[in-house]
Amino acid sequence: MTRGLGVSRAVSSTALTKVLVMGASGLIGLFTSRLIITHFGTDAYAQYGLLSTLSTLLPFADLGMAAVVINAIAGSAAPRTDPMVRRSITTALRILIVAGAIIALGALVITLLGWWPVILGSGLTPGSGSIAAFLCLAVFGITLPLTVGQRILVGLDKTTLQTATQFVVAPFMFLSIALLIVLAVPADSFLAVLSYIASGLVSVICLVLAARSLHPQVGAAFRAVPRIRREPNVAAFGLAWPMLAQMLALPIAMQTDRLLLSHLTHGTELAQYNLATQLYGMILQTIAAAGVAFWPVYARARTAARVESPFRPTLVFTAGGLLVALLLTAVLPWVTQFVSSGKLTLDGWLIGGYIAFVAVQAAKYPIGMYMTDQRGLTFQVLPIVIMVPINLGISWWLTLAIGAGGPIIGSAVAVLLCQVIPNFWYVRRDLARRRAEAAAAPEEPASDDALPRMGD
Repeated sequence: MTRGLGVSRAVSSTALTKVLVMGASGLIGLFTSRLIITHFGTDAYAQYGLLSTLSTLLPFADLGMAAVVINAIAGSAAPRTDPMVRRSITTALRILIVAGAIIALGALVITLLGWWPVILGSGLTPGSGSIAAFLCLAVFGITLPLTVGQRILVGLDKTTLQTATQFVVAPFMFLSIALLIVLAVPADSFLAVLSYIASGLVSVICLVLAARSLHPQVGAAFRAVPRIRREPNVAAFGLAWPMLAQMLALPIAMQTDRLLLSHLTHGTELAQYNLATQLYGMILQTIAAAGVAFWPVYARARTAARVESPFRPTLVFTAGGLLVALLLTAVLPWVTQFVSSGKLTLDGWLIGGYIAFVAVQAAKYPIGMYMTDQRGLTFQVLPIVIMVPINLGISWWLTLAIGAGGPIIGSAVAVLLCQVIPNFWYVRRDLARRRAEAAAAPEEPASDDALPRMGD
């Protein structure tokens, strides 16, 4: 079996696993949403969607450590014994512990100052909503260091396993909310906290699996955390800063849709957006999970001086994402009626915006995973920074003009202009440069495990 076939199988396996996980989780999630809307109301559902995605405004909490850990493991010939792998994990743990503590403390300060209504808008329940927002970020901060396990599994080419663990979330949410209803607990403002507890549970499972797969590195890395002088950090800045810069800009550009709707609308637009995001989000998460599986592939190829083109996977991802989005759209009226009990409808602008957004996100992932070296990550910084005002400006204007569909249309346009097009240009030039360098280099005997080119 060729290595290229193995790569295709790994990616398709991750995609299939994600489809199965999201299919089962999505079905359970529909019943969960129905429970929330029926028993707690549309306002509680709107706040649930607002707070449960609050952490998406903080992807920079990772501080670029994903790139450091994944590249260190994927590029190592012997990750179980490589001291650089252990030091990379230790460095990530130290930084994530500090970052998590700062996030929890920051959430407490915002709560004491009473700023949550100003930040989150009218979608937040007065009084108890602020406490719920604090609890959400407190749990997020506490569990943040545990997310290193997910990075380790990706670096080990175990993205399929990492994806499978996410199935835990949906049953946990359904059973927890059902239990609250049975016990008649007035927890309508605090439902989102359960989603952060569920995510923390997934992180624990991934960390245990990573520790077993990379034994004894993970345990040694944890023990080395307080030994700063004896076990110094790796030089992570080169990879971390462009990743961090992107993570600072991306949430402002891509994760402020609910905030715009919460501030600029006063009807059911936020609840409509939440429902559309829940449904089309299943496709987007599948694309993301399958796309990330390419990261270690391209990292290993760079280490071995092999040239791997991401263009064929980009075409496949785009066509596949668009097809699945259209299939979902065909059954959307019935699904919307069932989930909302007839209380919500999704208009054409919102649906069309999500179809376009799925397509551009699918096109973005394979070429983006190719660009995970320092050169590629650095190139992406400026276009993403430019994307912030473009996305916010278009989304603001369209929200006032057409309502719930405005932000997602703005996001689709911004991703196309500032990520898909410039990244495509960069990859074409980089492939030409690397092929020219490979042609000029002395030929070496081909090894048995050499990767065939994936094609343009």
